[in-house]
Amino acid sequence: MMTPPTVITVKDTYYVKDQMSWLLVAMKKCSHYAQECTDPKVKQIIDRAGQMHQRHYNTLLQHCQNDNTSAMNTIPGSTSAQ
Repeated sequence: MMTPPTVITVKDTYYVKDQMSWLLVAMKKCSHYAQECTDPKVKQIIDRAGQMHQRHYNTLLQHCQNDNTSAMNTIPGSTSAQ
């Protein structure tokens, strides 16, 4: 899927939360192991992996900053009292 859905369900939110948590852990591990590394080439590869995880985290964060309440109100039969 190239674009996020207009509405994010509660179940989707749990999946996104888990994914963001895993990305944060991966970023922290990459940072730690890059600092421990003595080989500059290996350190660079680990740093690039950490940057990739950070880009993915930021992408998910941008998608989560969508106004879900107003999108839910456009769906017939939905209530915003959740």
